[in-house]
Amino acid sequence: MEYVKPKGKLGILIPGMGAVASTFIAGVEAIKSGKSKPIGSMSQMGTIRLGKRPENRVPLVKDFVPLADLDDLVFGGWDINEENLYEICVRSSVLDQALVDSMKDSLEQIEVWPGVFDENYVRRLEGTFIKTGSNKMDLANQVEKDIKNFAKKHETRANVMIWCGSTEIFFKSGDVHSSLEKFEEGLHNNDPGISPSMIYAYAAIKNGIPFANGAPNLTVDIPALTELAKATNSPLAGKDFKTGQTLMKTILAPGLKARQIGINGWFSTNILGNRDGEVLDDPDAFKTKEESKLGALDYILQPDLYPDLYKDLYHKVRINYYPPRGDNKEGWDNIDIFGWLGYPMQIKVDFLCRDSILAAPICLDLVLFLDLAKRANMSGIQEWLSFFFKSPMTLPELYPEHDLFVQLAKLKNTLRHIMGEELITHLGLDYYEE
Repeated sequence: MEYVKPKGKLGILIPGMGAVASTFIAGVEAIKSGKSKPIGSMSQMGTIRLGKRPENRVPLVKDFVPLADLDDLVFGGWDINEENLYEICVRSSVLDQALVDSMKDSLEQIEVWPGVFDENYVRRLEGTFIKTGSNKMDLANQVEKDIKNFAKKHETRANVMIWCGSTEIFFKSGDVHSSLEKFEEGLHNNDPGISPSMIYAYAAIKNGIPFANGAPNLTVDIPALTELAKATNSPLAGKDFKTGQTLMKTILAPGLKARQIGINGWFSTNILGNRDGEVLDDPDAFKTKEESKLGALDYILQPDLYPDLYKDLYHKVRINYYPPRGDNKEGWDNIDIFGWLGYPMQIKVDFLCRDSILAAPICLDLVLFLDLAKRANMSGIQEWLSFFFKSPMTLPELYPEHDLFVQLAKLKNTLRHIMGEELITHLGLDYYEE
């Protein structure tokens, strides 16, 4: 596969400059200056095996694939509150204050523009730093202008957009989403089926900019924008960063299934106190998140193929807003399992995690891999990036792969394919047949 090597600045455009975005940006700045290491980043710290095992070729991913250098990343984004990145980091209280203070000058220089916002789509938030326009197409044009001004100012060779904003209310794809023509007509007519995240996505994809959706919103998972992405050679990835509890499920469930251990019930509950938790306190926003979180087990366990083990599985997910926790999320899982002869057992998981700390390296990997995909002329849905998402995008006729280990194999084989290396099947029989 042919690809273009990166040369020059890569712009990272972020709708939603909250806890996740500020932790991501400040983290990259800290890594650039040698204050920290990119722990959690598969692209920076992960390795990839090449060729046969006896060859012992296991480079770092970043040394194997031509990714953009972290020193070449420049940031800008939109928010509904008029704050600079330093102030957002302080308010979010995710990172150590001393670390944030040490980067104050560089964080204050990062541009934050007024956001596209409509409280009908995110009801638990209020904002005063908001774009106004005659219609949604006008708003999209304003976002497009921000992008072009940013690219000109920083002389970027390319740009990537990653949604780090809040979860929008749940709705399904409708007629306005069925084609690009109808979608653009809907923008002019202020169609209620077009949410703020779709406006950002449209502005990006129209300009050939790869787009990643870090929330469970519908956003780019519609025919209109996948059509546009193909026309402008824009890679797409989503939905919903796989950070806490779902990460645990996609690790544990494949293991239980591999050993043919049955599951009667899986009860999951979360408490968190950040802005995401406040938004999800709204039932319509929670419905969007619930759809994203519930699907993983069904696709991994395949109850129709294993009715004796998983047909009657009861799966329940709860999310509770608890302000004292802030960004420190706690996820409890109670898993009722059964083994040989039907004898019951239990697994209990208490995952005390930090939402933004888990999301930040995902953001880094996604923007670097999407930029690579763009340079390799890969457009439309990038299923090989499913590894990073709770609810991976696929073609309509395909079911999403949720098994974390299958996702990882798909990702690494795609990297091998791009670089012209042999794909690895892990069969291994050839070692014993000589």
